Amino acid sequence: MIKLMEKSFFNGEEVKKALAEFILSTDRFSMGQQCEKFEEGFAKWQKRKYCVFVSSGSMANLILIQGLMNAGKLKKGAKVGFSALTWPTNVMPLIQLGLIPVPIDCELDTLNVSSSQLLSTLKEEKLEALFITNALGFCSDLNEIKKICFDNDILLLEDNCESLGSEHGGIKLGNFGIASTFSTFIGHHMSTIEGGMICTDDKNLYEHLIMCRAHGWDRNLSDDSKSKLRSENNINDFYAMYTFHELAYNGRPTEIQGFLGNQNLPYLDEIVSLREKNFKIFNEVIASTGAIQIRTSHLNVISNFSMPVVFKEVKTFEYFKDIFLKHNIEIRPVIAGNMLRQPFYTKHVKQKKLLPNTDIVHTNGFYFTNRPDLTNEDIDTITSLLKSKA
Repeated sequence: MIKLMEKSFFNGEEVKKALAEFILSTDRFSMGQQCEKFEEGFAKWQKRKYCVFVSSGSMANLILIQGLMNAGKLKKGAKVGFSALTWPTNVMPLIQLGLIPVPIDCELDTLNVSSSQLLSTLKEEKLEALFITNALGFCSDLNEIKKICFDNDILLLEDNCESLGSEHGGIKLGNFGIASTFSTFIGHHMSTIEGGMICTDDKNLYEHLIMCRAHGWDRNLSDDSKSKLRSENNINDFYAMYTFHELAYNGRPTEIQGFLGNQNLPYLDEIVSLREKNFKIFNEVIASTGAIQIRTSHLNVISNFSMPVVFKEVKTFEYFKDIFLKHNIEIRPVIAGNMLRQPFYTKHVKQKKLLPNTDIVHTNGFYFTNRPDLTNEDIDTITSLLKSKA
């Protein structure tokens, strides 16, 4: 069987041996030096000033939205646009924190929100923020989307959990908005088993994220920031360690996660390169299946997460779905399909909206693996199935 995920880590045996040695040699497992080192290394790799490592990618989304609200950049009742083709925990924090989610359709040839889709939405809704998902290693015209957001005073946020390493116009995805989130879940580009990051260049937001990650206290802030907060709130040294300044969570990662991040980071460029190589092979073959070929001419680097196949006709989708399953190729729906079809969404959001492209992806699409450890035999097996005729 060709699985979506085969190994827990890239270069897995070496990483597991190093992890065993680390566990035997350390006395600290709660967030500490390994996590701090990983934050510094990831921020440098991503080319962002600040990185906040948290317990999961989903927690990264929740902490980002709460941190923006704590910083006064978003308020309850604000309308926030989001990519309708996404993962539930992009939308759940908006609902949970009293914001109004506004779904935006995708383009079929990129699977992402485009500037034209955004402009169409803005004719009907006034947005205060846009939480865009860079789906599966791709994007649409993010430069133009960024400009529209700037011109309309819209806060641009990116979920980059599936596009780690992709570049548009020489800029890494995740660097277009005020902040971006990432996932290091075991099935993603790099694995810390569970884990997520938030990156930003905004110092004030960064400090709010630091507090929001750990109970709302100031312990992990700089000495200057601690002194300022304690002075403003008339907090003496006895109470300072147990004073909580903002609404917050416990989203701290462990030193095991930090250690694994540091072990994986040196391989990240190689992982991205292998995923791009595989993607180009698959995308060329897909054109012959009757599926919609992904447009990537605007991308300098394509760090594809998994390989989507979206068909124009349902009967073609059913044929290829069945033949993949018959030959033990693990497949699944594209991300979570149309978010408006998810039970949690219909339960909490009553407003309906037509999303024709996202619906086509939902009903006519699946994806298969693009692991960096795919063998030539695996690739040949998959491509031969794609070349069969419905």
